[in-house]
This record gives sequence, C-alpha cells and structure tokens, in this order.
Amino acid sequence: MEKKAVESNEAPRPAGPYSHGIIASGRILFISGQIPIDPSTGELVREPFAKAVEIVLKNIGAIVRSAGGDLENIVKVTAYLTDMSKFQEFNEVYQRFFKPPYPARTTVQVAGLPRNSPIEIEAIAIL
Repeated sequence: MEKKAVESNEAPRPAGPYSHGIIASGRILFISGQIPIDPSTGELVREPFAKAVEIVLKNIGAIVRSAGGDLENIVKVTAYLTDMSKFQEFNEVYQRFFKPPYPARTTVQVAGLPRNSPIEIEAIAIL
C-alpha cells in the first residue's frame, strides 16, 4: 500500500509521533485527531467552547487543503467531547463549516483528552 504524510504550516505542529494526515492509496486522507490549538500562538483554547470547535475545524480545513482538497472532500468525522451538554453548541458551529450532504459523523463523550482539551476531531476525506 502506498501512503504519504500530509503536513500543514497553517495547523499546529503534531505534539507527538504522528502526522497531520496520511494519504493512502493516492486518494484517501486520514486526518489525525485535532484539539483546539491556535496555530498562531500555540495555545490551547478551551473557552468559549464555540471558539474551540471553530479552531479545530479550521485546523482540519488547513490539513485537507495541504493535501489538495477542501472540507467538501471530508466524508467521515469523529468528534470526541468531554461534555455532551455542549452537543448543540458543537452542532451550531459545525454547520457553519459543513454543508449538505453532511459527512457521516460519530460524536461520543469521553472522560478526557490530551492537554485537558474539551474537544478532539478526526476526519477522513476522499481527494
């Protein structure tokens, strides 16, 4: 199987031994989980929650653009929230970034995320 790493200068550097994304078989982009790190400051944004969601989705957009695509190429999203009471607020921001037909999506509540982040999102795109 052919695979190629994707990195974006517009998204925060990976915090560990992983790539921003991997293109497999020439067309499938797997985007690593992104937490709300502002790439201009390197700081994690926890509040307001809507801003945290926005930063994560902008970073995902930067990564998919680095691979030659756009948010429209995303076919699957997995979102991890530490507080499911924020689900509606998450959806409100999410709808500003994705248009119908929306990507398939799974949203789950988790006990904790890296750096005590309130959200992490990973995605798959077809280029």
